[in-house]
Amino acid sequence: MTTNNTNPFDKISGSAGLAKPKGLLLLLGGILLVALILAKLQVAGVGILFALIFGAVYLYLLFTNPIIGFFTAIGLNFVILGIGRYVQGLPLGFAIDGIMVLTFLAIIFSRFRERVDWSPANKDITILAAIWLGYCIFQLVNPEARMIEPWIAGRGIGFYFFFFVILTFLLIDNNKKLDAFLYFWGAFSLLATFKGTIQMLFGVDYAEQAWLDNGGAETHILFGKLRVFSFFSDAGQFGGNQGYAGVVFIIYSMAKKGFAKIFFLTVGILGLYGMMISGTRGSIAVPFAGFMTFFVLRKNVKILSVGVLFVAVIFVFFKFTMIANGNDQVRRMRSAFDPNEPSLKVRLDNQKILKGYLASRPFGGGIGHAGDKAQRFLPNAFLSNVATDSWYVLIWAELGIIGLTLHLIVLFYVMGKATYKVMFVIRDPITKFKMSALISGMAGVMLASYGNAILGGMPTALLIYASMALMSNPEIFEDPEYRNQTPLIST
Repeated sequence: MTTNNTNPFDKISGSAGLAKPKGLLLLLGGILLVALILAKLQVAGVGILFALIFGAVYLYLLFTNPIIGFFTAIGLNFVILGIGRYVQGLPLGFAIDGIMVLTFLAIIFSRFRERVDWSPANKDITILAAIWLGYCIFQLVNPEARMIEPWIAGRGIGFYFFFFVILTFLLIDNNKKLDAFLYFWGAFSLLATFKGTIQMLFGVDYAEQAWLDNGGAETHILFGKLRVFSFFSDAGQFGGNQGYAGVVFIIYSMAKKGFAKIFFLTVGILGLYGMMISGTRGSIAVPFAGFMTFFVLRKNVKILSVGVLFVAVIFVFFKFTMIANGNDQVRRMRSAFDPNEPSLKVRLDNQKILKGYLASRPFGGGIGHAGDKAQRFLPNAFLSNVATDSWYVLIWAELGIIGLTLHLIVLFYVMGKATYKVMFVIRDPITKFKMSALISGMAGVMLASYGNAILGGMPTALLIYASMALMSNPEIFEDPEYRNQTPLIST
């Protein structure tokens, strides 16, 4: 047995370490470097210095706890397009790509001494996402595609789906993390509604006005009234996403008590309010389809009957009455129920044009080659000058009937299997509410995406991809008390 005869008071720690030449030289070198940065770059130097410090701290935290990267991607997903109105010339679109890469590296290095367990991502949806990604990569050799730049701009349609599903499986694996995801989402949803309300009451700021002046006003100033867009890409995405939040959080609140219940219910109600002030007619399909899906998932005749009656009352309010027609938002929502609405006829005419063009192009015109966004790459191309509007029409135009069919198979397979599990496999009532919230929200977005390109836009896309992963693996969120019970129908 050996004894330690070192006097603890003789140990050198803290500032005493600076008495050594090495420590003193490091300190002086650091001070000199900071002084040079500030002297050469002045105010910009201060910004660079703080950015370096923040970046170093962030990377340390990320590689210590990779889930930070998941939440960072969600946060950027909400605000990055809004930031682009204030910061010009920076490739902000690659920020989410970078965060995803760093998060995967963090997962690998945080478990460097042990083998990373990828098995949680070994699911049907991952295989489907891989097939979809493969088809999207195949679009690089689509004979109709004229440039690679549009494909790069639209890369998220395949890459984000595949990689974010995997990240969700690996990082959101218990109820605590699931709730954290919803809290984080809810906080940004509240912020979006708050920003939208400011736009409605006080008008837009200088950057938003510049965006309107550069073409945004054509679709966002109607009869002298602003269609509120918050910090999203447009009012359609804002309205659809807030309707999505309304459905998910109102249903999710049913699984909670106390502060959590109040928070989630508040997010849901204000989400529906945000949907209303967006002036986006198609977004009303989100709560209609979402809540109807929830009523069906409950498998309760009384609840289903009351739900159908409630939806019918709302339908009658918009379709057959003129109540509150003096309100701009209500009046515009009401026009969504008019089959003779002029913009609907324009959309149907555009679809007829595309049908003829795509009849001989089963692989479509190429990713990024259709709709308004394609005009910055190919302003004179045929597909660039035919409005797509609908998410499914956009998929059809860019990836052809083969791509549209594959896309719908993926969506309905995930929805169908998740619905089956909630109705016949999961026994835990709390987990049923949580998964029902995600399923119902996705059902609403899927229906609304027929009228607007909601599903694949920011921030809805990453939220949908994460939800698809979560609802595909509901068993891990069940209370152990129920987990070992025999399901109603065995799988």
